[in-house]
Amino acid sequence: MLDKLGTKGIAGVACLLAGIAIVAVQAPLVAAGIALVVAGLGLVAGGLAENVMKMFGMA
Repeated sequence: MLDKLGTKGIAGVACLLAGIAIVAVQAPLVAAGIALVVAGLGLVAGGLAENVMKMFGMA
């Protein structure tokens, strides 16, 4: 998976995790909510990408 992300993608994931960690220090429940929202957005984006690829006959 890491080879598909590239340097910018890995840096983005690192920033995302660091941001959630900073919030978790102050408010763990809020950090858990943020993590769930980010995971949900990832699932939605993946589903949309898969459907678009299917429409163009790539998957």
